[in-house]
Amino acid sequence: MNQLKLFIDLIRLKKPIGFMLLFWPCAWGLTLAYDFEKNLNYYFFYLLLFFLGSILMRSAGCIVNDILDRKYDAKVFRTKDRPIASNKISIKLAIFYTFALCFLAFLVLLNFNLFTIILALVSMPLAFTYPIMKRLTYWPQLFLGITFNYGLILGWTAINNDLDLAPILFYFGAIFWTLGYDTIYGYQDIKDDEIIGLKSTSIKFKGKEKKFLFICYSLTILLFIIGGYNMKFNYFYYYLLSFPILHLFFFQMKIFHPKNPNSCLKAFKSNNYFGLLFFILLLIIKNL
Repeated sequence: MNQLKLFIDLIRLKKPIGFMLLFWPCAWGLTLAYDFEKNLNYYFFYLLLFFLGSILMRSAGCIVNDILDRKYDAKVFRTKDRPIASNKISIKLAIFYTFALCFLAFLVLLNFNLFTIILALVSMPLAFTYPIMKRLTYWPQLFLGITFNYGLILGWTAINNDLDLAPILFYFGAIFWTLGYDTIYGYQDIKDDEIIGLKSTSIKFKGKEKKFLFICYSLTILLFIIGGYNMKFNYFYYYLLSFPILHLFFFQMKIFHPKNPNSCLKAFKSNNYFGLLFFILLLIIKNL
């Protein structure tokens, strides 16, 4: 039982915000592409597959991150008790878990068309770039955004078996969304990161964080507007978009205080509501 508890801690299963933020773009892409006049069984089946895939890949990503960051994690108060950093799980066992999770994710992937499988496999190296980029550039959040939102493309191709401008526009919008919310997340550890030499947009834009968030979220909304136009959505889409906009600019940015770790975490977690709001918006528009 102790090993099971350690495994659950290792993959952050008790912190679902991680895999939900990975899942929402998948759900958006799937919903954008799906013809709701057809059998809904396929839609819910693919939605379930993406949900399972998000949990598995997020879990594998957490383990790789903890393996590479184990020496840094041991020096940071928030992360010092993680199973690998505290030597409760060996590197060898952690690597085994990673391969096992990736194998299970591959089994999920085999349910999709060949084009989607190829795109997913090509993107695999991206899934593990984030902990490396924290050492090389002040923009690791950008690489996280490229990785975390790739499911939007896969959701589209799973249905259409091709690629179009619309999902690409929404994909880039989602990247800026992640760039914003992970910058918020980074302020929890900014003091420790500065001491041990890790890089992030949180450090780069320290003192200008609200302006940076405003730019990121403005680009997200702009690209979602252009994406909606490309999809030929009617005026109701733009009306409903006001709800996610209100959430980002009048709730999330208001409760975010960079010097208060609790407010940072609360603002970060609230992005789950943004993902849900935009998902509901797309469901409504696609079923009008």
